[in-house]
Amino acid sequence: MQSPSARSNKGISGLTSVLGLLALLIGLVLTVLLPAIRLAGWMIMALGVLLLGVAFIIDYRKVGKAITGKRGLFSTGTTVMVSIFIGITILINAISINNYARFDITGLSQFTLTSQTKDVLNQLDEPMQISIFTVPGDPFGDAISTFIEEYENYTEQIKLKTIDPDEFPDQARRFAIDIYPTVVFQSRNNIRVVMPQEIFIQTPDGQVASQMEHPFTSAILEVSGIIQKKIYFLTGHGESSVNDDYGAAAQSLLENLYKVAILDLQMTPRIPSDATALIIAGPESPPTSAESAIIADYLENNGWLMIMLNPGSPPEYARILSEWGVNVQDGTIIDPSSFVSPNVDTPLILGIRNMLGFEKGYFPGATAIIPQEEAPELLIIQPLFYTSKESWLEEDFDSEGESQFDEGTDTIGPLAIGVLIAGVTEADASDVPPEAEDITRIVIVGDSDFASTRFFNGDNGNMFLNMVELLTTGKELISIERKVLPFRRLIVTQETANFINISSIALLPLLVLLVGGVIWWRRR
Repeated sequence: MQSPSARSNKGISGLTSVLGLLALLIGLVLTVLLPAIRLAGWMIMALGVLLLGVAFIIDYRKVGKAITGKRGLFSTGTTVMVSIFIGITILINAISINNYARFDITGLSQFTLTSQTKDVLNQLDEPMQISIFTVPGDPFGDAISTFIEEYENYTEQIKLKTIDPDEFPDQARRFAIDIYPTVVFQSRNNIRVVMPQEIFIQTPDGQVASQMEHPFTSAILEVSGIIQKKIYFLTGHGESSVNDDYGAAAQSLLENLYKVAILDLQMTPRIPSDATALIIAGPESPPTSAESAIIADYLENNGWLMIMLNPGSPPEYARILSEWGVNVQDGTIIDPSSFVSPNVDTPLILGIRNMLGFEKGYFPGATAIIPQEEAPELLIIQPLFYTSKESWLEEDFDSEGESQFDEGTDTIGPLAIGVLIAGVTEADASDVPPEAEDITRIVIVGDSDFASTRFFNGDNGNMFLNMVELLTTGKELISIERKVLPFRRLIVTQETANFINISSIALLPLLVLLVGGVIWWRRR
């Protein structure tokens, strides 16, 4: 027969364990549904853990019997044990709310933001309101809302709001909105309205596709005042045109959040101050002495230049680059062991010889970039891709004749086709390491055709984009692209998403508690 004090302890421990479990559940609900008072939710869960600990201490013998003994299977000790087990499960799930890893397993990686967008979101230092004007149940509006929620995972500055224009027509009229869904981006001083035709496009087969990331991130850049990187293409010397030969390259830069402009040094005798980088793509005629001086001065003042030269390019460009530790050769690379058939003068660069990490790229008619033996000590010269050791640089290449290596005349490989130069001039040298923006960067490629629209496919296009990124940020990206995704009508609404979140955290513990309660009731 149990003593009154034992029965009292049993009642106290059972009540304490139930109260502890209840506190954990309440704290979890507050943490999930009311993030503004998440601290209070954690405090209530801490109280629940404390109560479960007290219950265990009071009735630890019963807990032991519940675990090891048959008769104690449905005793108060079991109640304490089950409460502790469920409490630990709830606590682990609560901790996982803010400590988790996300994996995008969709075939098109449609929920993976590009690194450029993530960089933009990390730069936001002021709140931004994003309002989606859409009628309830519109799958297009729900798709936009789901996608912008992905932006919220990378910044706390974005506040998302969905507005029913039929219920609040005055707010729709404020922005002159008459078609839906429309997205409005607002900062303290700027407003940008993104219309549905910028988000959803008609594919050639009549399907609807979405391209949300590009217009949304561009709108954030515009509204926030974050300066977009601006790339100038030099013109006036027979260079590849951004409206023709380099149309695909220019469009890819635009789609990856760069601004693109052309620069004629005859009309504008200076490199604009808003130039992030200057690109010279395949010049056919020499620059004037004044233009050469402008380019040289730009480099000496920490400019960023990408220059693509072909065999037989004007020597004035090679003279400018010779001041930076490299010699641009006047010849054509022949690589009989690795070329794009049937053109032996189109070297094929495989992954083991591509420092950017791409599987393969090819260069139709390329020349070599050779570092000088006594290059300035303040420069880092890094080959980006190079040919095989069986290659050579042929000075008098004849596409109609048979190519053979002439010892003493031709230069044996391996030969660098692309080179990155980074450093400072002796005048800028100091004991303090320079900042990234104070370092001159030059990317030299011994071919301009590889990035022309004709060859701007596969790894060639990605290599061009990566070299621009390497030039303008000092880091390389293996893949940067604009995603145009087929629109799918199976959309998870916010209410459904909330249910999934809550049920995944609390449903299993509640089911265990319910089943345990039914068993106890039937066998008591």
